[in-house]
Amino acid sequence: MREASKIVVLSGGVGGAKLVYGLAQLLPPEALIVVANTGDDFDHMGLRICPDIDSLTYALSDLADPVRGWGRADESWNFMRALRQFGGEDWFNLGDTDLALHVLRTYMLRSGKELTEVTRLLCQKVGIRHTILPMSDDPVPTMVETESGCLTFQEYFVRHRCEPAVNSFRFQGADKACLTPELRACFERGEVAAVLIAPSNPFVSIDPILAVGGFIDVLKGFDGPIMAVSPIVGGAAIKGPAAKMMVELGMPSSALTVAEYYQSLLTDFVIDKADAALVPEIQALGLVPHVEQTMMTDPRTKISLARACLRALNLSRGMV
Repeated sequence: MREASKIVVLSGGVGGAKLVYGLAQLLPPEALIVVANTGDDFDHMGLRICPDIDSLTYALSDLADPVRGWGRADESWNFMRALRQFGGEDWFNLGDTDLALHVLRTYMLRSGKELTEVTRLLCQKVGIRHTILPMSDDPVPTMVETESGCLTFQEYFVRHRCEPAVNSFRFQGADKACLTPELRACFERGEVAAVLIAPSNPFVSIDPILAVGGFIDVLKGFDGPIMAVSPIVGGAAIKGPAAKMMVELGMPSSALTVAEYYQSLLTDFVIDKADAALVPEIQALGLVPHVEQTMMTDPRTKISLARACLRALNLSRGMV
């Protein structure tokens, strides 16, 4: 059995990508595996779009737009202007340089390559040495049950701007989907030292990953630390509709709610300093709490939180 030396990070898009960026500055390529949510993936105008994989790719290659928080920096929008002129669907923005990634991915997938291989090849082209793995090579689209009916995730998130109240979520085909073989092999060979859940939406970024056939059992059988960073600070979501979803699902919008939601899976939980008063309640759940500055606004704060997470894992579990 090989030495347990890898950290596996479960991540959604923008919020998770910030922490992943910080970790990539501190860990060598062989020590970090990022598992990306693909429940957001969809086909748009003949192109295969993988928003969370793209956010991670742009973040680790320093191509991400720091202002919008998504897409590429220094983007232009000539394609979208021309599309509107011809009366095309313009509810999902595709930047001119961003289009190159979607076109090439679609071409490679249609040539017979799996998404894992396509992601690896595209990451290599932009100088990424750390591993980004899709949660599965099988499609597992997230379906959002709302007061307005069932919507695909992108219809809910982009087209309807998260306005319909949510009732539940469904990950279509998750029970039949296969976990990425490379990820399963890391656990089977005993190479994983810790699992870290990035500050991503629990319902539509992390749950799709956990729902892929057999992965929740892999994690429950893992005897190392599993830590999550709360995406809720002071009752509000750092990014996206997580807090709104909690309220609509009848849950208090709180970091404690996230800890309770993950309770059966976790050993450790990271909260922001603004939520330090929750420490006793988190301890009562049987989790080890860690209070840190979790708001990541620039490279320095991303690296700082990443270092704090690694330090907490070392101190709490003696990880090498």
